Amino acid sequence: MNRKTLVNFILPGPTGAAERHQSTLFDASDLWGMCKRSSRSLKKTIVLRPQTRVVVMQDGIHYYRRMHPKRPNSPSPQRHDNRRPPASPAFDRLIQRPVCPEDDRPLPKIVAKGAVWHPFLFRRQLGDFDPKAQPGDLVEVVNTSGITQGFGLFNPKAEIAVRLLRTGVNQPDDVWWSERMESAVALRREVLKLDSVTDAYRVIHAEADGLPGLVVDKFGDVLVAECFSLGMYQRAEAILSMLEPICGTRHGVMRPGPNSIDHEGFMAVPTGSEGLPAKSTIQEFGTQFRVDFAGGHKTGFYCDQRDNRKKLAEFCAGKSVLDLCCYTGGFAVQAKKLGQAEDVTGVELDESAAALARDNAKLNKIKLNIVQADAFSYMRDMLRNGKKYDVVVLDPPKLIRSRDEIEDGRRKYYDFNRLAMQLVAPDGILLTCSCSGLLDLAEFSKIVCAAPEFGRRVQVLIKGGAAADHPIATICPESEYLKTMWLRLE
Repeated sequence: MNRKTLVNFILPGPTGAAERHQSTLFDASDLWGMCKRSSRSLKKTIVLRPQTRVVVMQDGIHYYRRMHPKRPNSPSPQRHDNRRPPASPAFDRLIQRPVCPEDDRPLPKIVAKGAVWHPFLFRRQLGDFDPKAQPGDLVEVVNTSGITQGFGLFNPKAEIAVRLLRTGVNQPDDVWWSERMESAVALRREVLKLDSVTDAYRVIHAEADGLPGLVVDKFGDVLVAECFSLGMYQRAEAILSMLEPICGTRHGVMRPGPNSIDHEGFMAVPTGSEGLPAKSTIQEFGTQFRVDFAGGHKTGFYCDQRDNRKKLAEFCAGKSVLDLCCYTGGFAVQAKKLGQAEDVTGVELDESAAALARDNAKLNKIKLNIVQADAFSYMRDMLRNGKKYDVVVLDPPKLIRSRDEIEDGRRKYYDFNRLAMQLVAPDGILLTCSCSGLLDLAEFSKIVCAAPEFGRRVQVLIKGGAAADHPIATICPESEYLKTMWLRLE
């Protein structure tokens, strides 16, 4: 996959005046010099071409080596020492590599102190590290007696130091990788038959498809890989190249997972294949949506709520609907388009997402009221105005990203639901959701059931989760991240 460059950013100059460079290519040394003399604060950056070594990120600068080594006879531009990016092993961590080692040398060995069955091996579960093991390497996991237990991708910088690919004594080879991908695609196409209802769905769902640390979504003829581990990021281009002929797609995007610097010790920017469009249009049950590959969250569109969006439409005919944290308008658009709601309001804080929600309404020739606002503030304003809605959707972003945030996240979920319930009209419906994997369904249910006003009767109609293209691994209950509760409030 040939990388494509789209650079659009604002770089403050040395005097504080803004210098604007839009869709411009820079030699690495020039860009480094510009950034070094600046305050190192960037407004927006997308991707850089493979011939550069500089990756520019939000609020900082990070680097990677070119994928293809420079030709021996090609001249190097002269650079002053004070403008040359400092050498760092971090550069090497972002070099793309094949899915399997290219030589037959023995793999580095990592000792596991206990039984190996879960796809995550935390640092505290491991003993000695082979000094030859480098971040992102495929390693052999052995027990304290030296007996092979399995194989995984290693990262000593991460709390999850090994993500297990395969148990047993057989090393994952190219055939193994191909079989995993073919099996994943067959589930979506042959078993779930998703191509008959949509051209946007999850192709690979990490641990549930035997590829921990990797999710891949298909949007029309584009595959978007989100990598939650360094090892998977290093193999993303090879994986996309293997998936493209299976899926019949033309383009690919690789991007790091959120908080990759904290969780995996690396940073990178979304990178797209040559000719990748900035946006693409997909369809879901006949309704069209635009997907923004440059500025969208996660992979660009939430395929996991597909079935819930269709289900919600069944409650909306002739009703008033409020979609809180609506992102690009998924629930709001389907409530109007499929559900024939009387009026629909979507609330979204992110300006670009709210703009895309309005575009999606125009695309489907429907009328929506999209409000750019903080959901908490908007709900309080509506309560003061005495406003009620027949159907309310509450689908906030992930509120618990680490164990340190669990208590604070619980309080936020309680506050969200308590306010949202007060906006539901008598005998109305509330669909409330949580995508925090560290908050299980039982705990989420307790929070939701404690949120109603005293004396108001609430009925739980359905408890659910993500669509079937987001399966749950029995050996990894954490993969059941999305929880939904459908409530009727008298």
